[in-house]
Amino acid sequence: MARKLFVAATGKDCGKTTVCLSLLHCAAQKYRRVGFIKPVGPKLISYQGQVMDKDAALMCEVFQLHDQLPWLSPVAVHGHTTRDVLDGTLDPLLLHQQILEACRQLEQQCDFIVIEGSGHAGVGSVLGCGNATVARLLQAPVMMVAEAGIGRAVDLLHMNLALFDQAEVPVHMILINKIVAEKREENLGYLQKAFSGKPLQVEGGFNFSPVLANPTLSRISRILDVPLQGNVEERQRIIHHVQLGAASAQRVADLLQEATLLLVNSSRDELMVMLASLYHLPEYRHKIAGLVIPGYAPVSPITQKIVDDSGIPYMRTTLSNSEAFARVTGDVAKISADDREKIDLIRRLAETELPFDAIDALIR
Repeated sequence: MARKLFVAATGKDCGKTTVCLSLLHCAAQKYRRVGFIKPVGPKLISYQGQVMDKDAALMCEVFQLHDQLPWLSPVAVHGHTTRDVLDGTLDPLLLHQQILEACRQLEQQCDFIVIEGSGHAGVGSVLGCGNATVARLLQAPVMMVAEAGIGRAVDLLHMNLALFDQAEVPVHMILINKIVAEKREENLGYLQKAFSGKPLQVEGGFNFSPVLANPTLSRISRILDVPLQGNVEERQRIIHHVQLGAASAQRVADLLQEATLLLVNSSRDELMVMLASLYHLPEYRHKIAGLVIPGYAPVSPITQKIVDDSGIPYMRTTLSNSEAFARVTGDVAKISADDREKIDLIRRLAETELPFDAIDALIR
């Protein structure tokens, strides 16, 4: 019989998808056949001719689960789905049947199945498919992922655990994620104290990693909806700093840090020329990840030629400086199948930072 684990979370951006990637990687070292399902998929994409949740598509691509494609994302939440349920034209029991049938199919061909919940514990409740309801439906042990901290983490955990308690679904483990390495022991110690009266384990997950937390040039290209130009082979380069090129050219150069993405208005010819020139120099190449060139004003032909000839990766957008800066800095990087550096790092870290043996024992 297949072992199943339902992975819940206290909210978005806790690193739940990273944890699921790690679980599948570790499980594949121990079990012959691993599987994945995202029962309720609120973030849809088209993948290999099928509309499905983007996390399901990610797992399929990374772990080559194409034979499981029909069952990876059984409930795709479209814009009309919520209204259909509330209007009575879509029965939640039909959604339950779709989830159960997909999981049954996976159980027949897998030894270990990761079930990824959606958002916080309440997501999907309007459809009759909240996380606790789905976990109970699939009779899967629950592990809840929470972002590190003490006060806020405990508050969010209690709020989310209450929905599982209400549904009479036990949460067996809390996995604390994105821990500041120097505070790991202290953070886990306090959280273990906070939940010492509850019948669940508190374990440490991944330490905070700038590589995993920060976006790639390709990601920035997607959120600005403009193509990456220049040296496109750098599209998977990870950005560690974002700098608004508003100061003098010399001051901008002085402020450059490791892997900086610079936003330079299309009217700042002298700054673009300087950065294009610095990009040729080895001592600056590691500091300059690329440019975003916002603004309605056209870039002068000579400046454009210098930028193109330098090979510096850049994106051109008609957004204003402030709009482009807000989009870039307001984004929380999500992993895609193209992020090979991040995925390879996750695989390596999973073998040292994820307490897979404890999680596996939980399922047993």
